Amino acid sequence: MSRRRLLAGIAAATTLALTGCTTGSTTDGGQTRAADTASGGGNTAFPVTIRHAFGETTIAKEPKRVATLGWSDQDNALALGVDPVGATKLTWGGNKAGSSDWFDAELRSTGMKAPVRYDDSDGPPAEEIAKLRPDVVLATNSGLTRAQYDKLSRIAPVVAYPEAAWVTPWRTSLKLVGKALGRSEAAEQVTASTEQRIKDARAKYPQLRGKSLIFAYLATTDLSQVGIYAPQDPRVSFMHDLGLVDAPSVARAIKPGQFYGTVSAERAPELWSDVLLTWSENPGDLGTFTEHKLIGKIPAIADGRAYAEPDKHVSLAVTNPTPLSIPYVIEHFVPHVAHAVDRS
Repeated sequence: MSRRRLLAGIAAATTLALTGCTTGSTTDGGQTRAADTASGGGNTAFPVTIRHAFGETTIAKEPKRVATLGWSDQDNALALGVDPVGATKLTWGGNKAGSSDWFDAELRSTGMKAPVRYDDSDGPPAEEIAKLRPDVVLATNSGLTRAQYDKLSRIAPVVAYPEAAWVTPWRTSLKLVGKALGRSEAAEQVTASTEQRIKDARAKYPQLRGKSLIFAYLATTDLSQVGIYAPQDPRVSFMHDLGLVDAPSVARAIKPGQFYGTVSAERAPELWSDVLLTWSENPGDLGTFTEHKLIGKIPAIADGRAYAEPDKHVSLAVTNPTPLSIPYVIEHFVPHVAHAVDRS
């Protein structure tokens, strides 16, 4: 999925909010692919009912064959000891297998099988998912539409996002997945261990605390405007976890109920923050932003307090914080954020 399409998905989320490696075999003789967790596997009494943006989903018994959509639920399931039979192919920022390094590392450590990867660039491939015979489809942080939800629900129970597309916090996603899979206690344990990693990162980088942030979307192909991610966006909320706060200009740029905003490049001088974070398609893009007659007037860019991540795999991790990707973000992204803040 392209970055442009992701932004379109976030824009669609606004409407929703206002209105309410190797591949595993598709047949395994019914053998379960769910591994026991530290809490002893399933610990939730079934059936369970989960409320979400499209209503309610009831799961009658503990799922054994799990399919996922979006970019994070495969991580959540695996973190709870459940090996998905199918997961979205990571077409932007993924590795050569259409997976992620952190997911693959967890697979190797547990000895589980890699899931079948399906491309959802044109929407969830219902026929491919149906062939996997899933007991549940997890889509707690995805771009699922109502029509797609209805279609997939004819295959298996679907757990959609609770409010709007693409903006479910990692803690909420993990909690929902834990409930759906009957592993709520395991979800609590994984949450606690992940919170400790975040706490350790805050202690290691105390300079982040209280510094104001703009997390922007800039593209050299169109520098007429500045995209700004809202506080609800997972990548922004994770920066909050590290101690950063929103710059005042963020609230001014985003209308009530929206999860993403744009500001004309002519207003660049108004976008003050201690640090500005963004992506770059090419290593030299930050230089292009700096030299641009309008974008270069964003204070953090003009003063050298900006960081543009050039590695798409790192960007993928930051975009989708999960218990598996957060350590990767802390190792590969947070030091650059701290360096930019040090220049403020």
